Amino acid sequence: MRGCLRRPSYPSSHSKYEAFRDFGNEQPRLRARNAAQHLSVSEAELLACRVGEDALLLRPDWSELLPALLSLGEVMVLTRNEHCVHERHGFYRDTTVMANGKMGIVVSADIDLRLFLSGWHSAFALTEEGQRGTQRSLQFFDRQGVAVHKVYLTDNSDLTAWAALLTRFAAPEQVTELALEPAAEKPAELADSEIDVDSLRARWARLKDTHHFFALLKKMHTTRTQALRLAGAEWAERLSTAALPQLFAQAADQQLAIMVFVGNDHCVQIHSGTVTNLRWVGDWFNVLDPEFSMHLKANAVTQLWRVRKPTTDGVITSWEAYDAQGNLVVQLYGVRKPGLAECENWRALAESFPALTLLED
Repeated sequence: MRGCLRRPSYPSSHSKYEAFRDFGNEQPRLRARNAAQHLSVSEAELLACRVGEDALLLRPDWSELLPALLSLGEVMVLTRNEHCVHERHGFYRDTTVMANGKMGIVVSADIDLRLFLSGWHSAFALTEEGQRGTQRSLQFFDRQGVAVHKVYLTDNSDLTAWAALLTRFAAPEQVTELALEPAAEKPAELADSEIDVDSLRARWARLKDTHHFFALLKKMHTTRTQALRLAGAEWAERLSTAALPQLFAQAADQQLAIMVFVGNDHCVQIHSGTVTNLRWVGDWFNVLDPEFSMHLKANAVTQLWRVRKPTTDGVITSWEAYDAQGNLVVQLYGVRKPGLAECENWRALAESFPALTLLED
């Protein structure tokens, strides 16, 4: 039945809504992201056409809106990229938006976020009826209409605070059309021969903080995967992609606390703690714990690297998974606090997997 539906062109936002409603009736279990793809619109456009039905456009005042989310009580936050979904339950506390409005952080023990707000564009509150009853969420999108972050109410959320938040932040004009922008083309990767490899390795060896790595890439005009490829085995080693679920399994067996980073261009979400309930569903590798869930399209990971970065606290070891386009899918660290050395049990586990040989690579 799905293959028989044509991708229509829409004369109005109302017809978009009708198309979404009809398609939803036919495919009730299909997620909004997939419905938008099928209907050839962005997910934000799909929500905009529902304004006045079950969606409310909010003011994009991030410095006030984001801290106000604490009033909702317990929520579930979701951040994803093309191949991995990260879900975490908790309270949206300890939220800070920088004075320039371009960056924000949430640093509570349960919800841990890095927010790159200069790319955020629109926000909606959605109240929709489904097979499990009423679902309420706040959804944030970039200038291309791609979802960057979502916040879902739970059974323990405060509905009175939800109503007050919608009243406070409702946009004065409830428009059903969004002014979106085409995505900027990413610059082509330079040839390896154009990279000063000696300088790259020397600068890498002088890193003092893992957060300085992005500046290193920018200074050397290189992509992440190219830098890993050229850094040398002291700093980066290619691993079998099959090792990624194995690492999760061994961390679960040891009940070793790990940090799981999943993000996109505008938001990174972090889980710090143990993982327990691991399950495969088709090609998807899942963590299904009460407070943390992850859904990874395992066969989309085409490169897996063990990465070492020197810092003032000693060498910090991570595992980094990339897709065929060189996009970072998921990143793993051992749990540690600033000023402390890396967890020895994490390092032992991360280093226990053999690197690929050149022939295998």
